[in-house]
Parts: sequence; C-alpha cells; structure tokens
Amino acid sequence: MSGRISGLLTFALITLTTGAAAAQEAAKGIVHTGDGGWIALAVAFGIGIAAFGGAFGQGRTAAAALEGISRNPSASDKVFVPMILGLAFIESLVLFTWVLMLLMLLKL
Repeated sequence: MSGRISGLLTFALITLTTGAAAAQEAAKGIVHTGDGGWIALAVAFGIGIAAFGGAFGQGRTAAAALEGISRNPSASDKVFVPMILGLAFIESLVLFTWVLMLLMLLKL
C-alpha cells in the first residue's frame, strides 16, 4: 500500500514540476510549433494503454482456454482454434492502435 502511495506522489510531483521547466521562454529564431509535445505525450500514453490492454486480454484468454482444456482434455481441439483466433484479433486491435497513433504523431 505504501508503495502505491509513494508511486502516486512521485508521479504527481513529476507531473506538477514539469510545467515550470517547460515554461521557459523560447529561444530567438526558433518557431514554437504549438501542441506537438502534448500530442507526442498522448501518443505515448495511447500506445502504452493499448499494449497493456492487449497483454492483459491475451493473458486472460490463454488462462481461460488452458483452464477449460485442463478440466476437459477431450475439448482441446474445440477450444484451441477459437483461442488462437481470439489472440489474433486482440493483437490486431493493438496494431491498429499503434498505426493510428503513428499517423497522429506524423500529422504534427
């Protein structure tokens, strides 16, 4: 519990103090591009969330399939192919998210 609280406090401290560092005046001759930094941060969070969600979903899928096979070994042929299809669909959603985030980043 104290590890979560210290992690949350560390995250809050870093988040609150980066604004002061980013508030510096731009150097002369350099054009400010706007919200490019925020888009890059959103892309990083989007890819991270997609990867976490995909890994979590694939883990749950494999665990449920293996549990079903262990309870009824004769059903392994009926469970294996849908499990592989489900894993492929989950992975495709992660890859679609990656492509969309890459397109969003390149739009800068």
